[in-house]
Amino acid sequence: MTEALDVVEFLLTARVYDQHRELDENDLPPAHRSALWENDGVPRPPQATEEAVSEAAGVEDPWDAVSGLMFTDRDTFAGSMQLVDDDMAIDWFAERADAERIHDNPTLAFVMGEDFGVDYEAARADNRSVQADRKWIDGLLAEYFDEEDEEMLDLVEVRSPAEIDVTLDDIVLTEEQEEEMSKVAKAIEHRDYLATIGLSEIGKLLFVGPPGTGKTSTARGLAHQLDLPFVEVKLSMITSQYLGETAKNVEKVFEVAKRLSPCILFMDEFDFVATTRTGDEHNAIKRAVNTLLKSIDEVSLVNDDVLLIGATNHPDELDAAAWRRFDEILSFPRPDEAMRADILALVTRELDIAEFDPAAVAAQTEGLTGSDLRLVLREAVLDALVEDRRTLTQEDLMVAVEDFEDRDHLRNLDTLEDALEDGTTAEGHDHAHEH
Repeated sequence: MTEALDVVEFLLTARVYDQHRELDENDLPPAHRSALWENDGVPRPPQATEEAVSEAAGVEDPWDAVSGLMFTDRDTFAGSMQLVDDDMAIDWFAERADAERIHDNPTLAFVMGEDFGVDYEAARADNRSVQADRKWIDGLLAEYFDEEDEEMLDLVEVRSPAEIDVTLDDIVLTEEQEEEMSKVAKAIEHRDYLATIGLSEIGKLLFVGPPGTGKTSTARGLAHQLDLPFVEVKLSMITSQYLGETAKNVEKVFEVAKRLSPCILFMDEFDFVATTRTGDEHNAIKRAVNTLLKSIDEVSLVNDDVLLIGATNHPDELDAAAWRRFDEILSFPRPDEAMRADILALVTRELDIAEFDPAAVAAQTEGLTGSDLRLVLREAVLDALVEDRRTLTQEDLMVAVEDFEDRDHLRNLDTLEDALEDGTTAEGHDHAHEH
């Protein structure tokens, strides 16, 4: 019966959407919108093909699910399905649906909300924006960048919320980080209020910490939690061979972010900005960096619905001009022993580990980051598989920790040898061992 309910909901949604021209794509549930999308939007009337119904409802054979209902029909030649009696379909659906289902479908909340105690405006506000859909994003990128702009793809990557595979629940955050994520969520929720009181200089964060401490994952997890598109700018790619176009492409990145709004604009390797401004780089690169800084000044969470997050592994390389562009600096330190135990418990939750004691492993992993701990786990799993085992032991993890530290030591020796060949001083010798 659930499959029939899902199919009828889709057919009703398509019918109501066609009948009420005051509704737009933001009234359609994301799955329905994606299935009905053609070229640059959802046409009227929407094309309820069997393929579209199957995609939206998640039903392999949608006609089989509703063929026994008197108010449905099928055009086998056109490969489509339709309702033949709207009133009968609405009555049948209303008897079986609940308030949660109606709230999750603003189109049906528009015509049936009162009967279920569901507010249409609230349902629409809670619905994922069309700007977060992959198909809408692809259309926008095609509009802004033609075949001659292919190098742009080296500079920016846009993910829809559905394409982000990490959530904040997958990350162990410090208390300060959790508080800041809550503040950001509230700022986005109440940005209209912030605008009315003139508080526009808000929503530019800088994540600071060593590699592997979760800066990028936290930014992506926040996008997933807030159901926002994630625009990632790879600043190191500014040095691409297309120097003459780089400044223009930087401007386009911000134009795209504003069109995708609300969204998160994430800029990694932000220390590249400062080193470029003080170095001997090509004038075209310096122009691109100056364009970037100017664009940062002009973008706003309150006015443009764009949350800007920068990240750097080398805060010591940032100059005052870079620091002052952020209203909040958030530290991502190497995890302490308690955090490492929490991370180990989190990343091993799908594994079978005999007599597992994450605290004991954490005590032997001082200085390791969350990324390092995941590599330790990877080695333990692979070593067990070599022995045809899928159940791990505490000893497997301890051995993996020791092996990881041995490999890390060799990596540092390689770094030291390279540094000595380059004539690095004794100060560089110490720095190599620190990392």
